[in-house]
Amino acid sequence: MSPRSRLLAGFHATGGRADLAEHLRLWGPPPRPGGAEFIAAIEAAGLTGRGGAAFPTARKLRTVAAARKRAVVVANGGEGEPTSAKDRALLTLAPHLVLDGAGLAADAVGADEINVCVHDEETADLLRRAVAEREAAGLQWTPVRVHRMPGHYVASEETALVRWLDGGPALPTFTPPRPFEKGVAGRPTLVDNVETLAHTALIARYGPQWFRSAGAPDAPGTALFTTDGAVNRPGVYELPLGTPLTEVLRAAGGPSRELQAVLAGGYGGGWLAPAALGTPATQARLAAQGAALGPGIIVALPAGTCGIAETAAILGWLADQNAGQCGPCMFGLPAIADDFAALTHRPGGHRIRQRLERRLGVLPGRGACRHPDGAVRLARSALRVFAGHLERHETGSGCFTATAVSMFPLPHRDPQAAERSAS
Repeated sequence: MSPRSRLLAGFHATGGRADLAEHLRLWGPPPRPGGAEFIAAIEAAGLTGRGGAAFPTARKLRTVAAARKRAVVVANGGEGEPTSAKDRALLTLAPHLVLDGAGLAADAVGADEINVCVHDEETADLLRRAVAEREAAGLQWTPVRVHRMPGHYVASEETALVRWLDGGPALPTFTPPRPFEKGVAGRPTLVDNVETLAHTALIARYGPQWFRSAGAPDAPGTALFTTDGAVNRPGVYELPLGTPLTEVLRAAGGPSRELQAVLAGGYGGGWLAPAALGTPATQARLAAQGAALGPGIIVALPAGTCGIAETAAILGWLADQNAGQCGPCMFGLPAIADDFAALTHRPGGHRIRQRLERRLGVLPGRGACRHPDGAVRLARSALRVFAGHLERHETGSGCFTATAVSMFPLPHRDPQAAERSAS
């Protein structure tokens, strides 16, 4: 098996979705090691979460397994991040690999219930059919419920997901307690991204050393990257962690035009200048550059596009998607979005920028979730990467692209989002 093609090996072999028969032909039936053995293998593999936070997976498993109450497993396939497509691609092409991993995790933590959460009905229907296939074949040993969750940006944050499964709004809650301490119905709950769970299914089959044969020593394994923007073949690609960003872009056919910057990590990530594209794609290395890996998002911004205007548009959308529960979201995000909009369209921006930088210094780490933190990272990176362009805005010398329609997807608000803001 190619180190670049693990999770998507079935797709590369057949060009289509792996039903249960094809899944078993490729991988065989899922093994069922003991819980301690499974968790030890995940720890030795060094697997970290692929949903964006990169938290050590074994640590979550071990904490939930040690709890006294019966546990719950939640497979998080919600992609509130508009620039991400990797979870839907994985669930469409390899649903049984995700369900294998969820079942193994349930065994390991002593759960009697698995909840799989996705945003769209098409994916939910596909998963329900996959579960039915497994039940008919006697391979679904833990009951699975598939849920279509709300589509707004913060709904897939783990505490928001738990709150929604308990019948409340899909909004983050203050922590502690974390879901692994007190989650669905007050029970210890393992919330893992669907890609993370799929990796566990392969580690159980092939072992930690096999998993570590791809990737970087401090970031082992492969990851799914959504690569978009000014590239020749936008799409989802599986690559070893630590692959330089230049190679990530090359996997997508390379840049289609001269690049001005790359957005790494999505709307909660950060901008990188072309000179930084040799950076290895790991959470730590990108964070050191003021960006993020997040859920594996790389979007190429072409030259001739206004990075300041693009950032202003994204920040305005992020402010609109706030949870409406605490000051940093309710007041801080709209304030920095307004400042960025003013920088884009109004001369005399030096005073605006000073005010913006003061606001950026007080927002991080103060909300119920990390939504404001990601917006701050994006804004700071734009001020740094587009500094020369910003000067034209500040002096009023003009920017012919400042009023261009954003090249980034900025979905309209859904009814749940409107209800959330009104509450």
